[in-house]
Amino acid sequence: MSEKYLRENEWWVSPYNFIPEVTKQFQLPKRVSIHDATLRDGEQTPGVVFSVADKVAIAEKLAEIGVDRIEAGMPAVSESDAKALKEIAHLGIQSKIFAFARAMNGDIDTAAECGAHGVIVEIPIGYPKLKYQFKWTWEDVLKKSVDVVNYAKKRGLFVVYFPYDTTRAREDDLRNLLTRMMQDAPPDSIGVVDTMGCILPEAMKYMVRLVRSLTNLPVEVHTHNDFGMAVATELAGVEAGAEVVHSCANGLGERTGNAALEELIVALHVLYGYETHYDLGRLPELGALVQRLSGMQFALNKPILGERNFTRESGIGVDLVVKQPLAMFGTHPALTGRSGDVVLGKKSGKASITYHLEQMGVKDVSDDAVSEMLRRVKQLGESKRGLLNEAEFKEIVGSVLSGRAVART
Repeated sequence: MSEKYLRENEWWVSPYNFIPEVTKQFQLPKRVSIHDATLRDGEQTPGVVFSVADKVAIAEKLAEIGVDRIEAGMPAVSESDAKALKEIAHLGIQSKIFAFARAMNGDIDTAAECGAHGVIVEIPIGYPKLKYQFKWTWEDVLKKSVDVVNYAKKRGLFVVYFPYDTTRAREDDLRNLLTRMMQDAPPDSIGVVDTMGCILPEAMKYMVRLVRSLTNLPVEVHTHNDFGMAVATELAGVEAGAEVVHSCANGLGERTGNAALEELIVALHVLYGYETHYDLGRLPELGALVQRLSGMQFALNKPILGERNFTRESGIGVDLVVKQPLAMFGTHPALTGRSGDVVLGKKSGKASITYHLEQMGVKDVSDDAVSEMLRRVKQLGESKRGLLNEAEFKEIVGSVLSGRAVART
């Protein structure tokens, strides 16, 4: 059995992830790249506005982590996006800078003039979009796509063809469109776009394989989180051979958000065994920055970044939170720049009390005293419907130990 599931002081996940009966179904690419769209799709979160300085700061942090591609905005429709893209493109960072563009030559010109390395050329193919919003056929989509893709290639840009709402396209429409695009205007890669976040992981695998078979081009996956499966669906795409996954930091994005950058990176590194170049320890820095600049607070138990992800209230095994975290968590807190924490509340046990007494330097407390402290901690935790703070616990300790002979360090 592979030992990829276990790395001392870093992670201990399920060994079944790596058994042949599971991995033989995969068509994993040799490498998976991250295309982050926080500065464009993330800003489309209702109420979120990033200034030029905000975008530059986020881009710099993304580059420090090692994100491969940064989608810096839609410069053709926003002067501030154009300014931000220009500044980011001239930072000298390793990340490739992309612009989001409509299927219009003017958008391509703007992207190139701003210094973008590549463009995401968006155009609808989902049948509800074609039928109700645009009144187009797949032939109309083809006509509007060919010239602009060829033009972008002539301008030296890397072209991601982005027929959005792909997962609600009629299969014949998609087949016809991509077959003709390969004949008339082959791009550099194709996006499978789950605009409404409504495809199952297994169905995404089917679509990635379909697009690969029709084009023989690299496939990219871009998902939204309407059913809570954005990350899982993109990882399913990787299992089918997708080479690029799209993300937004903290899971920002329209409606319910996009696939979360931090979750994708850790999953690729830990659950799939990719030896990625990303700096996982800096993910909390990016999360805090984006949270502050966007004004969008994430949940305390948000995967990877949540403040209480490595927090233990229950008394069972509480000493292991510090002594041997991998007995209690799938990843060591330090892997992503975190630390374990033991808190006190209704669900605490004697081990929790003993641990906190040790942290205070209080020794030789009788079992009866510990039991009384626990009773009071539980009582207060239940009455306040939350966790105790340090001052509240110290007050309980002082009250219980009053009149008792206690040795202190």
